[in-house]
Amino acid sequence: MPGSSRRRGAVKKTGKGNPPAGSGGRRRRGLEGKGPTPKAKDRTGHPAQRRAKQTAARRDRDQRSGKSSAGDEWVAGRNAVVEALRAGVPAQSVYLAENTERDDRLRETFRLAAEQRLAITEVSRAELDRMTAGAVHQGLAIKVPAYDYVHPDDLAQAATDAEETPLIVALDGVTDPRNLGAVVRSASGFGAHGVVVPERRAAGMTAAAWKTSAGAAARVPVARATNLTRQLKAYAESGLMIAGLAADGEVALPDLDLADGPLVLVIGAEGKGLSRLVSETCDVRVAIPMASELESLNAGVAAGIVLYEIARRRATSTP
Repeated sequence: MPGSSRRRGAVKKTGKGNPPAGSGGRRRRGLEGKGPTPKAKDRTGHPAQRRAKQTAARRDRDQRSGKSSAGDEWVAGRNAVVEALRAGVPAQSVYLAENTERDDRLRETFRLAAEQRLAITEVSRAELDRMTAGAVHQGLAIKVPAYDYVHPDDLAQAATDAEETPLIVALDGVTDPRNLGAVVRSASGFGAHGVVVPERRAAGMTAAAWKTSAGAAARVPVARATNLTRQLKAYAESGLMIAGLAADGEVALPDLDLADGPLVLVIGAEGKGLSRLVSETCDVRVAIPMASELESLNAGVAAGIVLYEIARRRATSTP
């Protein structure tokens, strides 16, 4: 009969345009939600997803072409490259522009690269311009990877493990990487266990610092401190004395009685010297006797003088 619910395929309607009676749990499932909203970069067709794909594609192209990643550095120019390779800067690879005229510097680069087992990649001049950000490369450049800093606490621990009296050099506000390289070289020559630099507003171990250290950076670890004052206090709590180098220091270098014990030597920037908080953290401030009050020493020279005196005092006190 018409309207009989027993007829096969018959469905009872609730009204014009309305769904069949009985939702079968669809309303309940709708109230449960569909879970957390995906991130924009994970949504198909979203602009953020397209940008993420483009960034990944660029990263792949850069890796294939040899472009530096974050933290890598370029040394460009024939003289600069030869000097860096001579000094033992840990180059990652050598790049040569196509059709570059050969000369003695280029031939020496090939020899040094062969000795250090560095690959030489020939690229177009336009590509080398792009990789070195438009530097005057003269057809030659090397890529230097980011320096692998250690933790400041590892420096004192290394001295303890070697059963030696810790000697650490800390730099406060030194922004010239050549000064940092000179300090690292003096630290190596006079038996320091490492150098600490702040993370911000300070020189890092760039290619220039490596070159100035004359290879000493491969032997002396360099650490980065998030907060230098806090790190000095941590050293003090572990038993190290803190001596800051200052032109108006109350103790002359020859009278530094702390030279024989566990010591952190803090050196400030030329002109500004130690910052206030770092100076207040020092147990003693040391002055280098000078013939004239007008004379000023940069961090590299000052570190060499003080570290020599400390090494001399330690050698004479050793039984």
